[in-house]
Amino acid sequence: MKLTLTRITLVSFLLVLFIPDFTLAETKTFIKEYTFHAGDEDSKNSSRTVALREVKRLLLEELGTYLESETEVQDFQLTKDQITTLTAGIVKTKLVEETWDGRTYWIKAKIAADSEGVIKSIDSLRKNRVKTKELAEVRKRSDSLLKENERLRQELTMLKGKKKQKNTMAYNKTIRDLNAVEWFERGYAAGISGNANDAVDAYSKAIEVNPQYVEAYNNRGNIYASLGNHNQAIKDFNKTIELDPQYAYAYSNRGAAYKILGDFKQAIDDHNKAIELNPQNATSYYNRGLTYVSLGNYDQAINDFDKAIELNPQYEDGYNNRAYLLYERKDYKRALNDYNLLLSINPNYARAYMGRAFVCSATGNLNQMVADIKMACDLGLVEACKIDKIRR
Repeated sequence: MKLTLTRITLVSFLLVLFIPDFTLAETKTFIKEYTFHAGDEDSKNSSRTVALREVKRLLLEELGTYLESETEVQDFQLTKDQITTLTAGIVKTKLVEETWDGRTYWIKAKIAADSEGVIKSIDSLRKNRVKTKELAEVRKRSDSLLKENERLRQELTMLKGKKKQKNTMAYNKTIRDLNAVEWFERGYAAGISGNANDAVDAYSKAIEVNPQYVEAYNNRGNIYASLGNHNQAIKDFNKTIELDPQYAYAYSNRGAAYKILGDFKQAIDDHNKAIELNPQNATSYYNRGLTYVSLGNYDQAINDFDKAIELNPQYEDGYNNRAYLLYERKDYKRALNDYNLLLSINPNYARAYMGRAFVCSATGNLNQMVADIKMACDLGLVEACKIDKIRR
């Protein structure tokens, strides 16, 4: 008996990425120490801030060296620097011990990482160009602040009077900014692991330390959106745009939030602005395509999904949603091609199997339809399991 399938779920997207928190298998632990020698301008807080950033840098470099030797990571063709940059957004640094005697701040910290889980997270994260770029910018900012901090410390030993006062103010600013970066990274790691509330708290701390932290507002907005608080998300995106009117991602994110709230005109306007500011960002086209789907404009939606895939040939959700629209148009050949391409990129994409099952149902390929429903169910897609149960 032929089983008729009647619905495909469209996948929505915001610029926030959650990677599963993998069960620890074999855990590798790295431990490092760092001693910071305080200058006259240093307090306990400033000394701790620099010591923490430095020991974290050492830990991530050692973890990066270790992961670089792993076969799976070698297949990703990433440099050691790229691996180190990505792991900063995945693993958490834990303090083991710290002491302050008024002149030196000694700190001991560790990273405990399940290599299998970290490697899977790196694989997911490296495919997201926006997140990869963002992490690279965070690392660049941190390294630059540490270098500027050291330069100012050296100069302060030789300066007096107003010049010393001016440099001391600049030095203290680097400390505040380093603190903000530390909170930002904590928010990032919490968001990646799915701890949304912890991510909001950490980003809020980063903003408290540095009220001009554009990326912190943007990322907190993404977390609020993931929690379903789209009005609060829009407030954060508004603040991001107020601080940096050229920040394209904030327009795209705000547009995605407006789309969910049903304000399609504002959503389209925001996506248009995001594309104007950054025509190479695949996500802006993808998000605009989702909005056109809501408006029933499938032609424009397909055009936008085409562009998103052109800019990022690994755009899994782009293939999935374009295939959905092609299926709706009864263009089964192209829909099937998209699902096949998607599954060649990611064989564990459950909804692609379900979508392909719809196509097979429409074209009479019942054996493949049954196999795809079963595979989607095996991968945890609840609606596939319900259909498989009925079929049986």
